[in-house]
Amino acid sequence: MVNMKSEPSIRLGLCCAFLNEPIKFRRTTVKSLGAMGRSSSLEKISKICLDNSEALFKSLKFCASNGIGCFRINSQILPIKTHPKYGYDIYDIPEGKNIVRRFKECGQYAKINDIRTCFHPDQFVVLNSPDPKVVNRSIAELEYQNQVAEWVCADVINIHGGGGYGDKSLALSRFARNINRLSIGARRRLTIENDDRIYTPYDLLPLCKSENIALLYDVHHHRCNQDNLSIEEATEKSIETWDRLPMFHISSPIEGWNGSNPRRHHDYIDLQDFPDCWRDLKLTIEVEAKAKELAVIKLHKELHKNNKER
Repeated sequence: MVNMKSEPSIRLGLCCAFLNEPIKFRRTTVKSLGAMGRSSSLEKISKICLDNSEALFKSLKFCASNGIGCFRINSQILPIKTHPKYGYDIYDIPEGKNIVRRFKECGQYAKINDIRTCFHPDQFVVLNSPDPKVVNRSIAELEYQNQVAEWVCADVINIHGGGGYGDKSLALSRFARNINRLSIGARRRLTIENDDRIYTPYDLLPLCKSENIALLYDVHHHRCNQDNLSIEEATEKSIETWDRLPMFHISSPIEGWNGSNPRRHHDYIDLQDFPDCWRDLKLTIEVEAKAKELAVIKLHKELHKNNKER
C-alpha cells in the first residue's frame, strides 16, 4: 500500500485501466453481437455491464488503498450503449436494476473515500461538427455518460473542441450552440480540453467565459500546440473557469521533446515536465501515461521527495 494522503493539495488521477493489477474492464463488438439474436445479445451485454460495475468497484478500492484521488471511467463501461442498432436502455437488459444498483454503490464508495471520478468520451464525440448526424450521435453519447456519471457521482465529462473545419471561430460557435442542447446534468459536468493540434488554451478561453464551461488544461498539449500564453498564464486563466476543484492533464513525450513525434505519451512522467507553478495549487491532475497505476505512484513519490528537498 502506498500512502499518498500527505499532499492534499494535489490529487493525482489514474486513467481507465491498470498495467499490473488484475482488474479488467470488458468490451464487445458489433460484429460479435450481430452473430446472435437480440435476446442473446442483451444477455451478453448484461453480463459485461455487471462485470464492469464490479471492476469499477475494485478499481475504486485500489485507488482508496493507494491514496490515488481520482479515477477516470472508461467511456465504454456500458459497451455499445448508443449504437443505432445494438444500443439498449439499461433497464431493458436482464440485470439492469442490479447493474444500476452496483454503480450507485460505486458512487457512494467514491464519496466516502474521497475519490473523484470523471469521464473522457472517445474522439468521435464532436460537438462542433458541421454534420448534424455527428452532433446528434455525440449528444447521445454524452447523455449516456452523464447517466452513468449520475450513478457514480462523477463531476467531469471532458471533451476536446473538435475540428477546425477551416474556420475555428465558426466551429466554436457551433460548439457553443450545441452544448445548449444537452441536459442540465450533462451541461453542468461538461469541460473542454485544449488539444495538441488545433485548439490552444487561448483559442478556448473566450468560449469558456461566454458559455460558463471549465477549461481542462493539458500542459503536454500546450507544449505541442503553443499560443501566446505561458504555462503559468494558461494555468491561472484555466483555474478561473472552474467552479469546483480544477482538473488538469499531464503526460511526457516518449521520444523526448526533440523526438520526431513529441505528441506520443511516455510510460511515465518526467518530473521536469511537471510545472513548478502547479506544486502548491489545489488541483486534480490526471496522469496520462502508459504505465498507468505505476506511473501515478512513481510521480507521487518523486513529487513528495522533490518537495521535501525544496
